[in-house]
Amino acid sequence: MYKDTTASLFDSFAALLEYPSSDFGEETQRCLELMGSINPEAAELCEKFDNAIEGYSVQRMQELFTTTFDMQPVCYPYIGFHLYGESYKRGAFMAQLNEAYHGVGYSAGQELPDNLSVILRFIGFDSENRYSEFSQALLSDGVLPSLEKMLKVFGEGSENPYFGLLTALNLFVVESKFSTQLHCVETGNTICQANRTVA
Repeated sequence: MYKDTTASLFDSFAALLEYPSSDFGEETQRCLELMGSINPEAAELCEKFDNAIEGYSVQRMQELFTTTFDMQPVCYPYIGFHLYGESYKRGAFMAQLNEAYHGVGYSAGQELPDNLSVILRFIGFDSENRYSEFSQALLSDGVLPSLEKMLKVFGEGSENPYFGLLTALNLFVVESKFSTQLHCVETGNTICQANRTVA
């Protein structure tokens, strides 16, 4: 399946925000190259991330990932947690996500459906899905507010490499929302211009 640059970037960010594996360095370079044509400011942050982890072993990256995301509850990479905590609403939100995933032939695999990387891959699954009302609401009402909460954990000017990566993702999501609005206007797609909350 052909993927445009925006879809490929959603995939790339998803890969970089998963538990690191041996191809982590290659994925960082891929993200940096793709971002260069989309958003120079975000590309600069991706380059800063790449420079910060240069020479890191896979084990060191895994330790950094665990310290950043698994040991700080306010930085958990789960959108439903940031939106609803551990209330029943999170369960309803995850059920809604699974239904949307099933509708386009996508699966969260072994992960919880509200995992940030799972959601990013879903948004980038194909362009038609990305322009859908549900996906756009998921970005506006789910991903962006959650990223805002996660970034606050680090504090301004944090030296944690993931701070730069999440900031770049935030800029990219905002950029993709703007591009989608332009696409909707140009194509007369009134459905993806609608504003609908995801839960």
